[in-house]
Amino acid sequence: MLSRLRNLGARAALAGVLALSASTAALAQGTLRIGMTASDIPLTTGQTDNGGEGMRFLGYTVYDGLINWDLSSAERASDLVPGLASSWGVDAADKTKWTFKLRPGVKFHDGSDFTADAVVWNLDKLLKADAPQYDPRQSAQGKTRIPAVASYRAVDPLTVEITTKAPDATLPYQIAWIMMSSPAQWEKLGKSWDAFAKQPSGTGPWKLTLFAPRERAEMVPFKDYWDTNRVPKLDKLVLIPLPEANARTAALRSGQVDWIEAPAPDSVASLKSAGFTIVTNAYPHNWTWHLSRVEGSPWNDVRVRKAANLAIDRDGLKELLGGLAIPAKGFMPPGHQWFGHPTFDVKYDPEAAKKLLAEAGYSPAKPLKLKVAISASGSGQMQPLPMNEFVQQNLADVGIQVDYEVVEWNTLINIWRAGAKADISRGVSAINYSYFIQDPFTGFIRHLQCNFAPPNGTNWGYYCDPAMDKLFDQVRNTFDKAEQTKVLEKIHEKYVDDALFIMITHDVNPRAMSPKVKGFVQAQNWFQDFSKITIATAGR
Repeated sequence: MLSRLRNLGARAALAGVLALSASTAALAQGTLRIGMTASDIPLTTGQTDNGGEGMRFLGYTVYDGLINWDLSSAERASDLVPGLASSWGVDAADKTKWTFKLRPGVKFHDGSDFTADAVVWNLDKLLKADAPQYDPRQSAQGKTRIPAVASYRAVDPLTVEITTKAPDATLPYQIAWIMMSSPAQWEKLGKSWDAFAKQPSGTGPWKLTLFAPRERAEMVPFKDYWDTNRVPKLDKLVLIPLPEANARTAALRSGQVDWIEAPAPDSVASLKSAGFTIVTNAYPHNWTWHLSRVEGSPWNDVRVRKAANLAIDRDGLKELLGGLAIPAKGFMPPGHQWFGHPTFDVKYDPEAAKKLLAEAGYSPAKPLKLKVAISASGSGQMQPLPMNEFVQQNLADVGIQVDYEVVEWNTLINIWRAGAKADISRGVSAINYSYFIQDPFTGFIRHLQCNFAPPNGTNWGYYCDPAMDKLFDQVRNTFDKAEQTKVLEKIHEKYVDDALFIMITHDVNPRAMSPKVKGFVQAQNWFQDFSKITIATAGR
């Protein structure tokens, strides 16, 4: 089934590439054309869909958050930096009160002013269902990103106060996900988010000028961007959905695009020999199976969870990927500052896996039968079809028989948000998902806190352990970074020792691009800065 779906997807995606208009091939110099892994243009209204790739290409391009990520270095891990807020801090006497001082003089693309009232308006569009500007599509993407927020208000035109439900040191990381759309543009376009999607207005370094669903999006520099160092050097940025890896590679070779996300691993050597540039870097990513812990799930048995982790040949998988992976030793990558000292060794040991499964009542002769939801492509998903075929065979060798429910990436995201009990989850006991693991909330807390089970959050599997919740509470109440790191180490140790996920690999975020692409710095982040990039010509 997977092979047939891959072939159909390749033909469809390649047909899409060949159908690109003649104007694409004739774009002026200074235009960067990117082949995305998404099958559609991400949501353009502010809170993007299509996972981290959506935020990469239509979040932190057209928009800003109050807090942004530092994307300037390839050598150091990204950290938070001031965005539309020039500073922020928590009240020493009441650690539920946070004050954000806004940057003066910032304009939206439509020329209207960015103010504290605009911040309140944008939070209302996600959190206040009776607000005129409330948008269910954006709320579905943004509400679960900011569960700490209890209330908010404009103190004065350049000051916003946010109150959290309880002390929460992770609030700045949560706020960094929230993009600011223009209230004035929404009003001007008849208070319609559908109209806004075609003519969006943010404060970001890029302005969207063309939006063609499933086909392309085009952006040009916002010359009045508040950060003069990040005013784009390119004339235009073009996004083209190409969900199939071989179709992306073909488009790059033919010159129809200049840059592709996640090239097919078996094409990397030939692309290099043909003069294309391959850029990689470690970044906060993991590629896991997120497990259902509802009543009756086979994953409620720790022996089964550990057996599945021991059944996977991660070095063999790395070889399949042309070396473009870091084999998992835990939920966080090896050497991570939160890794700690877990006692369960995540490694390839099929005999130990068979022994654990036998204790649980399973064997190759009497296999455990599972259904798992996976995507055919998508942000951070690497090469999900061949990778899951590899894992499927590894698990079959020890007595776990897996059938896959293959869906589009956005559908898998919707399954993840809905939870293992929802009809949309189709009775699967696990989903294959790639996770952003750069901050304590997004990396750990949202996955497993008891009260973040859907619809309150993205604890897809309904895991609930008071001991884990106690550790999460310690993180929130530890405002000293060094002390917080000690708590995070304990959390990771529990993730690994209890085998709470099937921990498979970490991506190195490979990109292939034309040698004409200059000035790109691949940050250790899911998001990237396109402002410094230029396209070389014979005359330059």
